[in-house]
Amino acid sequence: MNIRAIAAGSGLVIVAALAAAALIGPRQGISAPDGALPRLISVSGIGEVKTRPDMALINTGVTTEGATAQDALSKNNAAMAAVMNALKNAGVAEDDIQTSNFSVSPQYPPYQPNQTTSPRISGYQVSNQVAARVKDLAKLGPTLDALVRAGSNQISGISFDVNEPKPLLDNARKKAVEDARAKAELLAAAAGVSLGRVVQISESGGVIMPPMPMYRGAAMDKMESVPIAAGQQTLSANVSITYEIQ
Repeated sequence: MNIRAIAAGSGLVIVAALAAAALIGPRQGISAPDGALPRLISVSGIGEVKTRPDMALINTGVTTEGATAQDALSKNNAAMAAVMNALKNAGVAEDDIQTSNFSVSPQYPPYQPNQTTSPRISGYQVSNQVAARVKDLAKLGPTLDALVRAGSNQISGISFDVNEPKPLLDNARKKAVEDARAKAELLAAAAGVSLGRVVQISESGGVIMPPMPMYRGAAMDKMESVPIAAGQQTLSANVSITYEIQ
């Protein structure tokens, strides 16, 4: 007699149906008596590895205003040159600095309720931002201090990352396979059957879940120093494994 049992909410499925054979590929590779449907158990596993980040990404820049676009741009260029020098002097490599945004926009006077004509441009605003990777977290606080002193008035966020995530993700994958095997053995024992060979393994992709970004705004120019808390990051892997039932 064919058996089909589903454990709701856990992603664990015991399947004895032709539809399952379509999910795992051609039937000729699965042991089953002639004319009988293959007896299968499919499980999913999750593996996680926690680690401290070892690098940070800073989004920083300068916004300037002027009576003309050229005036605002000239001010911005001078200020951005100081910001770029501050990054390099803090030990950030040139290859780790990349322009992320540049804009020139007109500015208008405040709206007047009784205004009958179209507002005229009162000036221009130029914004230039770069993304910089700081690969030595011990230098992150001093780097932020140096940026503000150099004239950066736009620091929109700080995010943390892992420079070499592959070994950690590989460890998470191993844990995911172990988790899937443990679930399969539990279900098989509850159903009074034994696990057979593995007939399919698939991975849904590794995930890096960073801590929440630490946001800072223009008010940083009043701070003497910037305390940094990098926290932990979680790297996870998800696998699905199908076993034969003996």
